[in-house]
Amino acid sequence: MTKLFSKLSLTGLLGLLMTGFSNIALSEEMAAVMEEVATINSGDTAWMIMATILVLIMAIPGLALFYGGLVRSKNMLSVLMQVFVTFSLMSVIWVVFGYSLAFTEGPYNDYVGGFSAAFLNGITGDSVSGSIPEYVFVTFQLTFFALTPALIVGAFAERVKFSSLLVFLTGWALLVYAPICHMVWGGGIISQMGAVDFAGGTVVHINAGIAALVGAIVLGKRIGYGKESMAPHNLPFTMIGASLLWAGWFGFNVGSELAADGTAGLVMINTQVATAAAVIGWIAMEWLAKGKPSMLGGASGAIAGLVAITPACAVVGPMGAIVLGVIASIIAYWAVTSLKIALGYDDALDVFGIHGVAGIVGALGLAVLMAPQFGGAGFDDGVTMMSQFIVQAKSIGITIVWCGVISYILFKIIDATMGLRVSEEDERTGLDSTSHGETAYRS
Repeated sequence: MTKLFSKLSLTGLLGLLMTGFSNIALSEEMAAVMEEVATINSGDTAWMIMATILVLIMAIPGLALFYGGLVRSKNMLSVLMQVFVTFSLMSVIWVVFGYSLAFTEGPYNDYVGGFSAAFLNGITGDSVSGSIPEYVFVTFQLTFFALTPALIVGAFAERVKFSSLLVFLTGWALLVYAPICHMVWGGGIISQMGAVDFAGGTVVHINAGIAALVGAIVLGKRIGYGKESMAPHNLPFTMIGASLLWAGWFGFNVGSELAADGTAGLVMINTQVATAAAVIGWIAMEWLAKGKPSMLGGASGAIAGLVAITPACAVVGPMGAIVLGVIASIIAYWAVTSLKIALGYDDALDVFGIHGVAGIVGALGLAVLMAPQFGGAGFDDGVTMMSQFIVQAKSIGITIVWCGVISYILFKIIDATMGLRVSEEDERTGLDSTSHGETAYRS
């Protein structure tokens, strides 16, 4: 009996020890997993800091110079000022309310977030988003929030009140951009539908394009539009701006992967070849239609290609990216040369024709080009090309309606209270001197 008890005790002891070791091993494994989840990846972080700086350069000086070169010399500084101050104002608004509305949960979570992270409440230097510090993620997304309203500026160039512009863009950023961003990237209805928008085709470019179109219609045409020359005053500035946009766009697109990995590499090559193909497509259309390719055409084509590949860059292959770039440039060329004339609106710097139209082409085109037979990443289980196309179309429709209605209401309220447009005398003199008391050039 004593021997039996001893054997049983020894067996039990061994069992307990094995169980203990198993629990210890399991605990260590769980701790390792938790540590892995919460650990900041220095490579990813370094890349995301660089990507954020690249997007900053896109806006100032990239977008500012691109737009500045396209207006008449008397309005050069006004456009630079509008882009510069808009980017600054939006940076502050993002930290105060924008980030929270876009990326937290709220009572109306299908459409917009809440205020739990207002003023960046609860975020510290130890907060992690994926494999990067949350502050880095906040700042990266800040550049998107600040750049998008700055894009809209081009539609109102040479005739909008500076104060009214800032009021409109503040309301638009909180009531349009933040909700659409939440719907697409914050867990809202557009993401729930399964729509693909990798880097902002819907959130940024269609959104900005629709607001630009509505604004151009509400403000009306510039004095002398269609009768007086309104040619760009400095195309070298526009070329420099377009080049900075092209280079900075790698931060925009590649940075949206939020990691330095294989997908980032795919996004990189797609961004480059789509843009290059769009340049060729645009100048080819000009060559055929006008007999001469232009520098402005090349720059416009580059932007159209960059816009079109933005939503699609992680799900199409390089050959699909080339096709998308060419198609987008051709359709955008038609939009700025024929559609604008046919509809009779004065979108001064073709924000809708390039950003809005090319954004729609990219958002729809990816549904076809992401198919494996075209070199794309393929569809999720149960998803077909047609069903993905329908989802993409629905996401575009939601964005157009949401942005269009709210933008129109904001424009009308501001026009009735503050006035949107400068006086005829100020417009003829130029906004540099009348709005800012400066001139870009000395005679």
